[in-house]
This record gives sequence, C-alpha cells and structure tokens, in this order.
Amino acid sequence: MLKEIVRRTVPAEALSFLRSAKLYYATRTYARKLVRHTYGGTPLLVHINDVNAEIWYDHDWTDRPEISLLEQHRLKSGATVFNLGAHQGVVALMLADIVGEAGRVIALEASPYNARLAEQNRAANNAENLLAINAAIAAERGTLKFADSLCGHVDDGHGGIDVPARTIDDLADEYGHPAVLYIDIEGFECEALRGATKTLSVGSDCFVEVHGGVGLEKYGGSVSQILSFFPAENYELFYSIDDGGDFGPLNDRDQIVDQLAGKRWFLVAAQKS
Repeated sequence: MLKEIVRRTVPAEALSFLRSAKLYYATRTYARKLVRHTYGGTPLLVHINDVNAEIWYDHDWTDRPEISLLEQHRLKSGATVFNLGAHQGVVALMLADIVGEAGRVIALEASPYNARLAEQNRAANNAENLLAINAAIAAERGTLKFADSLCGHVDDGHGGIDVPARTIDDLADEYGHPAVLYIDIEGFECEALRGATKTLSVGSDCFVEVHGGVGLEKYGGSVSQILSFFPAENYELFYSIDDGGDFGPLNDRDQIVDQLAGKRWFLVAAQKS
C-alpha cells in the first residue's frame, strides 16, 4: 500500500533518483564474494554482490525443467540462443555450456548493474561463446525507460533511466537466427514477441516466463496474446504453473486462457518439424 502511494504521489524524476540511490546503497554496503556452485549440472563461479544474488545463486541448483524440455528439441550443441532478461548471467552460462564452443548465447540485460555482473560472471568462467549486452528487448529498436533496481522492469509511467532497446528480429539479423529464445522480462513479454515476427515465422523454440498479474497486463499483454505468437499448426506448447515444476502439454488453448489469466506461469513453445 505504502509503495503504491509513493508511486502515485512522488514525481517520476524523483522516484527514478530514489531507485538509483537505493540500488547504489544496496550494492555498496553488501559484503561481496565469489562462490562456486553447480547449476543444473553446470559448475560455475558466480559473483555474489547483492542480497538478491545471494538468495538466487548462492546454492546449487537442480536441473531447470524448461531447459531439460528445450534440450529435447532445438537446444543442442552448436545452437544460437537469445537469453532475454539475463539478469547476472547464470542461466546464460548454463545455456552456453549446453551449446558448447560451436554455439553461441546472446544475453541481453536492461539493468546496467546486472549487465556488468553478467559480464563479470562470463569472464570468471571464460565463456567465450557468451556475449552479454546491456540493452532491453522491445517491439521496436531505439531507447526506452527502464525502472532500474536489483530486479528491474520497463518503466510503467513512474520514471526510469534511458537504455538501448533492441528487437529479436534485429538481433537475428546481426547474430544469426536463434534456435532458442529464453525470455524472462518482467511482464514485457508481448512487446518482445511483437518484435520477433520474422524470427518466429522462420521458427525458433521458445521459453517464456509469463508474468500474469505481476506485469503482463500493465504493458497491455494477455494470455491470449502470448499464445497467438505460437499458432497451433506450427508449435507444440507445454506449460507449468510452478517455478521449477514439471511441464505438461497445453492442448486446449481456449480453456487454458481462462485458467491462467492473471497468474504467473511458464511456457515452452517447440516448433513442429
């Protein structure tokens, strides 16, 4: 309640300054460390520079179900993968380990702070097949406002910093067609997929963390819009409602729209042969 009152009453410029100050304080006062853990079978060195990183990354991970499912399809050695919303690069490093030296992972992260950590983690693991880029993913190339924090999101009218914006299609033009899209962008999913018309028409497997109720609708998205990017004649769909839970087939699209409306859930779209 208090947070919403602040968002409504504090000018956007002041709110953006407060976010930046909070991020600066949170990262400057934290006792940083370099840890070694195994993430879904991939041993990695990871910089822990803030409390979110400690909670998320300072322990071993079991296999990620969406990655295991993608490996049954186009996530193979030699593949090109776009990791969009890469945070500090841990998932990107897992993907880079799978695609190997013959493959490549292009990891985009809008937060300048998290993008720097992603590059530090890339360097710590000598992942030459991983490219970390500080940019947001959007429907159009240019710039957009980003509400920066330890886990930021595209500005929703309450102020933010300017960050470069790229589209999936222009990334594909620059780095080659992706076999896999891995998308976790805090509610901006539909806008990202709007910028992937050419890429999806050619065909790419896709994982989307759908932020229903916590961002999707705020940016004009919906469950039905998400599904519309993956027509039934071209894609086989799988879903889970639990982070880290097993995926099951998504067969009845009309019924599932009502079941998933306003909920956070997870989608894998696998291109049919």
